[in-house]
Amino acid sequence: MLNGVNNRKYCWPLLLWTILICACKPSVLPPPTDAELTTTWAEMTTYLTQNTPSNSPTFASRAFGYIGLTMYESIVQGYSDHQSVAPQLNGLGLLALPEKGFVYNWQLALNAGQAEILRSIYIQTSAANKKRIDSLEAAIEQRWRKQVKDEVQLSRSIQYGRTIARQIFEWSKTDGGHRAYLKNFDKELPIRTFPGSWKPPLYAQSFSHYPLHPHWGKNRCFLVADSVIEAPVPLPYDTTPGSPYFEQFRQVYEKNKMLTLEEKEAAIWWGDDPDVSFTPPGHSYSLGTIAIRQQQPDLITCAETYARIGIAVADAFRNCWKWKFQYYTERANTYIPEHIDPGWESFWPDPPFPAFPSGHAIQAAAAATVLTDLYGESFRFTDSSHVGKPEDPIRKVGFKIRTFNSFWAAAEETANSRFYGGIHVPMDNEKGLEKGKEIGQNVNRLKWKK
Repeated sequence: MLNGVNNRKYCWPLLLWTILICACKPSVLPPPTDAELTTTWAEMTTYLTQNTPSNSPTFASRAFGYIGLTMYESIVQGYSDHQSVAPQLNGLGLLALPEKGFVYNWQLALNAGQAEILRSIYIQTSAANKKRIDSLEAAIEQRWRKQVKDEVQLSRSIQYGRTIARQIFEWSKTDGGHRAYLKNFDKELPIRTFPGSWKPPLYAQSFSHYPLHPHWGKNRCFLVADSVIEAPVPLPYDTTPGSPYFEQFRQVYEKNKMLTLEEKEAAIWWGDDPDVSFTPPGHSYSLGTIAIRQQQPDLITCAETYARIGIAVADAFRNCWKWKFQYYTERANTYIPEHIDPGWESFWPDPPFPAFPSGHAIQAAAAATVLTDLYGESFRFTDSSHVGKPEDPIRKVGFKIRTFNSFWAAAEETANSRFYGGIHVPMDNEKGLEKGKEIGQNVNRLKWKK
């Protein structure tokens, strides 16, 4: 599935935006609000994530990091109370500064920067998708040209946004993950074998018998602090009934025999198979869109939201993959049939990589931690990301809207959904949440304000 082309249509907000662009006279449409501008580009980003060949959660997480950072850095010099985080990142250094004494249109700088970084990061996307990027950039630019007649100012702003995007993209090419979609699976990788080791599953999301991006943990982190986080430690392998390790899998086995409808709905809502959704980190990026639409903050806060989420999920996946291939632990679909019930099969198919810790848990916790810092611990919201999707044909379960009282509650359900699906044992989720929170806190500690 990870090598397939996604065909799902635009999500409704982006579709409505496109209809307005095409159907209304330019003179009728004023420049977009800050929330409209940033969330529309975020939706374009998640659309491309879902509808680009050979995409994966690992590559997508990296993409969100650079795209979110570009959104922030393309406008931060226009805000006296904020500062660039580029010098605080791992090897990026200073970025171009705007010319002193000249006026910039920061919406247009952001608009141009997002278009440029998307074209660069997703160079492998279809010609139709590239045209969508160009059309959105041009439509927003046109709305400003009806308001501002200073062509030099407009061109200066556009060029600045593109310059920032190009500088960040050049930095991205040195991280180890550049164009990683060309080699999702390393067919020359020796398959390690030891008691409790990961084995290619028979009931799986991918046809490949090789694990996804086994070298991803060697990539550069955005934050130096994230590259030196202490590794979590799984329980020692044991097949003795009643042992702590055995009990982890027994809990999965017992839960899968008595799943409630609500638990099944959670399992498919957060599944986010890259062939049919915007991937798990894309789901986290979309939570930023929900927060921005509810709160309607200013442009710099909108951009900071996506920058924090992007960096957090990127470093979360990098560290998660480092630890997955350090421990190379098995999943329930191999342990339970061998030691508990030969006929057992999980509710959800296995992804093609080792188990510990949970990728869903770690990235969800990292995103929830930065969103909580920005919008507060008590933030009630509704996630309608998968509204309109047909009922899962295999499991006969529909996609039901989720409502939460906090971002952390959403992260916990994300982690639990993998337990319900039989994908992860409790320790995978517990350590994932713990380490994801640590990564999110490191992102929050960056000096975003002066």
